[in-house]
Amino acid sequence: MFVGEPAEAVPGWGYASAVHVGFVGVDGVEQFGSLARYWNEPFERASPARKFIAFKGQKNFTGDYWAATSRDLVGYESWVERDAAMALDFDPAVIALASQPFHLVWADGDRDREHSPDYFARLSDGTGVVVDVRPESLVDEEAAEVFAFTARICATVGWKFRLVGDLDQPFRANLRWLARYRHPRCHRASVAALLREVFVEPQLLFAGADRIGDRMAVLPVLYHLLWRHELTADLVSGPLGGGTVVSLAARGWS
Repeated sequence: MFVGEPAEAVPGWGYASAVHVGFVGVDGVEQFGSLARYWNEPFERASPARKFIAFKGQKNFTGDYWAATSRDLVGYESWVERDAAMALDFDPAVIALASQPFHLVWADGDRDREHSPDYFARLSDGTGVVVDVRPESLVDEEAAEVFAFTARICATVGWKFRLVGDLDQPFRANLRWLARYRHPRCHRASVAALLREVFVEPQLLFAGADRIGDRMAVLPVLYHLLWRHELTADLVSGPLGGGTVVSLAARGWS
């Protein structure tokens, strides 16, 4: 749990007292009260605050994504949300995440407003990150107001706020490919050790794999190490393939 006073809180801490948060805690009990009271709850481990709706003929796709970070299922309501969850899972700074972690309720003039962010992530330094997912073309004036308000209230309690849309290609395709190998079952310690030795000097992906043994046996471990950021490659400029240059990342391993 992230405790203590928010390190980056903006002036007006009482502002959070006027905003209420409803959530299902780690004990499965529903809670509702001021954000000023509950801001330090472990929302990255909360159950979804609302149900995911699925019905015949709907245009968006709902489902569950298995997050290697938290080793738990994270819900999504569209492919865009799934890709956003995948990107959070791939981010080495993220240690846990949850979908639909809470709903915010506040008064806006004469009407009450409510918003359920899509994800809550916890970073390794303890910072909370609230994530809303919406392609830019679908952000109308009302949605923009809600996102702006959410960003302000997040700053008040020391959280970060991200509004994300479609991931850029080819990063999206590369991320989807590597995510196939995110599960720990793809890790073989003996092969991983050899891969770290081979890629101390940057070289082509297939060439490095072939130096170790049967390519089909080595590649799942190689992709797993890329997912874990133990090996590194350019995932932004072009599609990941046999001609991609791979090297050992300048970091420690777990």
